Amino acid sequence: MGKPILCMDFDGVIHSYTSGWTGGPDNIPDPPVEGAFSFLRRATEHFEVHVFSSRSHQPGGRRAMEEWFEKHKRAGDGEWIEKLVFATVKPAAKVSIDDRALTFTGVWPSMEELVNFQPWNKR
Repeated sequence: MGKPILCMDFDGVIHSYTSGWTGGPDNIPDPPVEGAFSFLRRATEHFEVHVFSSRSHQPGGRRAMEEWFEKHKRAGDGEWIEKLVFATVKPAAKVSIDDRALTFTGVWPSMEELVNFQPWNKR
């Protein structure tokens, strides 16, 4: 049996996404979120890490994310980056990390909570 899957959202979690969506799925202008690469390096030791995004199924999106990692990697990053899976569909993961999600705890959120939701970098 292999490692459990960790599904990582790309924009706003790995890619800082400070410019927002600009120019289509193959335009990724911003740097990594601080600590993202260090976290991912450690995560690949314990999980099969799948990178999934709204870009994933769009023409050029997956390739652009792969190139973005190549552009931002540092010495020693090659081995763990090669372990990443760039998914085309959201995987059946043990756990997901996403900046635009709520954890369902069995209690339905209020409409006010949903309407007023803000990702971490917009609060």
